[in-house]
Amino acid sequence: MRSSATTDGPQERSMLMDPREPARPGGPAGIDSGIERAPTVPLSALPMPAAVISARGQYADANAAFSRLLPEPDAQWQGQPCDALSPVDSAGLMALLQRVQAQGLPQSADLMAGTAAATSNLLRCRCQPLADGNMLLLIDPAPAPAPASAPQAHSILDHIFTFVGVLAPDGTVLEANRASLEAAGITLDDVRGRKFWDCYWWNLEPETAHRIARAVRSAAAGATPRFDIEKRMAGNSVLTIDLILSPVHDDSGTVTHLIYSAIDVSDRKAGEAALQRSEQRFRQVVESAPDGLAMVDANGHMVLVNTGMENIFGYTRGEMLGNIIEMLMPQRHRGAHGALFQGYLADPTARDMAGRRELYARRKDGSEFPVEIGLNPIPTETGTMVLATIQDVTRRKADRQLIERSLEEKTVLLHEIHHRVKNNLQVISSLLNLQARNAAPSVGQALSESQGRVKAMALIHQLLYERNDFSQVDLATYLQRLCGLLQESYRSGPARFSLHVNAAEPVHLNLQRAVPCGLLVNELVTNAIKHAFPDGRSGHINVTLAPIDDDHCAITVADDGVGLPSEVSPGTGRSLGMQLIPLLSDQAGGQWQVFREHGTRFELKISTTPQEAK
Repeated sequence: MRSSATTDGPQERSMLMDPREPARPGGPAGIDSGIERAPTVPLSALPMPAAVISARGQYADANAAFSRLLPEPDAQWQGQPCDALSPVDSAGLMALLQRVQAQGLPQSADLMAGTAAATSNLLRCRCQPLADGNMLLLIDPAPAPAPASAPQAHSILDHIFTFVGVLAPDGTVLEANRASLEAAGITLDDVRGRKFWDCYWWNLEPETAHRIARAVRSAAAGATPRFDIEKRMAGNSVLTIDLILSPVHDDSGTVTHLIYSAIDVSDRKAGEAALQRSEQRFRQVVESAPDGLAMVDANGHMVLVNTGMENIFGYTRGEMLGNIIEMLMPQRHRGAHGALFQGYLADPTARDMAGRRELYARRKDGSEFPVEIGLNPIPTETGTMVLATIQDVTRRKADRQLIERSLEEKTVLLHEIHHRVKNNLQVISSLLNLQARNAAPSVGQALSESQGRVKAMALIHQLLYERNDFSQVDLATYLQRLCGLLQESYRSGPARFSLHVNAAEPVHLNLQRAVPCGLLVNELVTNAIKHAFPDGRSGHINVTLAPIDDDHCAITVADDGVGLPSEVSPGTGRSLGMQLIPLLSDQAGGQWQVFREHGTRFELKISTTPQEAK
């Protein structure tokens, strides 16, 4: 035998009537059990088979349609027990009657028909308790049997990983798949027969249930509501879902069911929230930037501007957005900008727009001002856009011009100072020369040596004056010209010598160390000329300048003369030149050594880095 039993809801209950109860004034009659009654209708007037069954399970009344369903239509049915004379499966009928008596509520069941039933093998039996303890039994043809694939429908629903359910048009839950039940930690019995909005999923707060109820009413009216909502899951956790309620219509267009479906969109919501936070941070950065920022699309229209643009140009944000970027340019530059912009889009890279040119922009009031513009390509889903960074450099340009004028003035002043120092040193040299003419030989020689020292210092200022670079001296050029002056000065002397300078690579020193280096070479070469070749001897003097590494160089003064006596050492001799050698080496920031083989060789190692100067 096959049967199914359900407890009738309010809609079905209103269809069950007590055919023997007289109507009461003022509306429907009530009964002790709380079940609604309808006005009196004779059993014979009912279109479906109907019978009244006593509390003992015996037939008290029946209409002709009911009699025709009995196994023996002509049999005497009044007073007969239902289990002995039943139009349907007697065991199933007795179970249905017992449920009605036990619960006091209408019940229904699909039961196998007897042999007299020719329309269907199943009959829908609906039973309602009456006020006097009797029961009203109504019999209808059962719904057509489901197709062969229907038993698999629930299994199919359970294999769908999204949340799916089937509702009656009034919102009563008929089915729910495994995913929606297991995620909430409930069973189908916990929700079947309940209103959808009263189920576990939606009892987070009243507004959630109210929103679901409104959606059910909307779907029952034929709409398809869809929205994001929070759904309660197992352990009181909350899940954000994308909910859809779809109405199902029959051939006549009547809504017969509602299909509930939903997908988990928590990750999407989290991504949207992260994207929103990122966009907010981007906007904060853009708005807080002191420079003007403008996003320009491929057609040259501004799609984003910041507050800096409003402050710089005087336009409001609304006036700039959607307009072409040329509105911010002087009229004379607008015609050529379109071709330049398209050329940039052909090879978009981060670059300085100006290069070495000066750029000008135009404010709303028509005034022009100098700007610096940086361009950065921004790939988007609609194509490449360009983010332009615009700086008003009016003050910077004025400050730069002021610095340039000040630097020019200082350059002229330094130029004049070195020129005057050189001239003054030349005057001193001339005075020493005049003094030496009438002086004793020993005094004249001392004055001549002092004159050489003055010329060595004057030569440095001469080089600075010629090069227009007052920060450093090319030591190679200086030594070549210094040694040329020394050779010219002693050409008429008794010593016969040749002086060679080997300085192929330039070495630059600042003024602080170039002066002592020049004086030191002057002293060493002068001493070699005076003492290395006595008694008319001839020889060679070599001055070498060679880099040691990136930060050091070496100066060597060597001769092939008689050599330096062992008792004479720089710093200890009585002559001024010997006393000056250690002092000048220290001022140049170097280390010196003397070698006495095959003449005399003096080596000085100095640093070329400014921070090591002494």
